[in-house]
Amino acid sequence: MTRNRTSAPRWGLRVVVLAYLMFLLVLPVVVILYRTFQHGLSPVFDALTTSDAQHAYKITAIVAVSAVVLNTVFGVAAAILLVRHRFPGRRILDAVIDLPIAVSPVVVGLALTLVYGRNTAVGSWFGRHGINIIFSLPGMVIATSFVALPLVVRAVGPVLEEIGEEQEQAAATLGASAFQRFTRITLPSIRGALAYGVVLSLARSLGEFGAVAVVSGRLLGKTETVPLYVLDLYNNFNQTGAYAASTSLVLVAVAALVASRFLRPRGAMT
Repeated sequence: MTRNRTSAPRWGLRVVVLAYLMFLLVLPVVVILYRTFQHGLSPVFDALTTSDAQHAYKITAIVAVSAVVLNTVFGVAAAILLVRHRFPGRRILDAVIDLPIAVSPVVVGLALTLVYGRNTAVGSWFGRHGINIIFSLPGMVIATSFVALPLVVRAVGPVLEEIGEEQEQAAATLGASAFQRFTRITLPSIRGALAYGVVLSLARSLGEFGAVAVVSGRLLGKTETVPLYVLDLYNNFNQTGAYAASTSLVLVAVAALVASRFLRPRGAMT
């Protein structure tokens, strides 16, 4: 009797969670996949091979890879700084790193425009040196890097805390330089967590919309990423193209999800 009483709430909770996920996540994705392939593969192939689509994929790849590289370097450095060192303002820095999670990406884009716009002091200085940030690739990279900022840091930090400093200190007493300690001890120890953070950062960068929409200007064939291209197609009643591009993003997200499950550090919630 007791077992039946405890299993009933458990099954009820499962039903609620599965129903929530079904209507919020699974059903919309299934509808997109159905609408994409309902007329066969030929329209999908034609939609994905247009010059505008190819340019959108190219811009997306450049922006995402650049943001991931920047966030990987910064993420590892910030994680080591926060875990291995104690300094005034450490807690403030730790909180600031999570700021992109709390701030709307649209607000981020607006803030970057106010700082790096062509009519601002900073933006005009860059403009005089031949570098336009807003409405060009540099601004898109900065905006994407901002929204994906915490992912590598939060993936690597707990692993650094778990492995401790004993091996690095032992290597230092034997005369190993800081670079040797990092490449031979620290980096091999965090490579799984680092790969996990990189995958999450890449997935977040590929799908970013709000901040990039503000700083890019959404110029077709010039500064449109795939998410912006999907909206442009949908607003222009090109539903086949919009569904095809959306499906490509869904497939990338699924691949990133599968990869992250294999790369997730030990001890993380499964």
